[in-house]
Amino acid sequence: METAEADITGLCQDIFSKMAMYLTGELTATSENYKLLENMNKMTSLKYLEMKDIAVNTSRNLKDLSQKFAALQPYLDQITLTEQQVAGLEQAAYKLDAYSKKLEAKYKKLERQ
Repeated sequence: METAEADITGLCQDIFSKMAMYLTGELTATSENYKLLENMNKMTSLKYLEMKDIAVNTSRNLKDLSQKFAALQPYLDQITLTEQQVAGLEQAAYKLDAYSKKLEAKYKKLERQ
């Protein structure tokens, strides 16, 4: 009977030892997963900070460009007005050219008579 008790005690110690190793492995894996998650969260946080900086810089640059465009707007309006005036002068020049050709034709006709 002592041998059976010794066998049972040995088997119990063996199962408890193996169970302890298994649970230690599970806890270690879980701990490593949490460490990995923590590192991923830190990296994500850093990326979001970088993206925030980029967004702030982009916003600042857009504001600067908007101010520069507003400063240039009077000149752009002046260019548009000048372009319209040039187009009007061009039309007047075409009409004047056509009229001078008619006058020239009339003059030549009168000269022949």
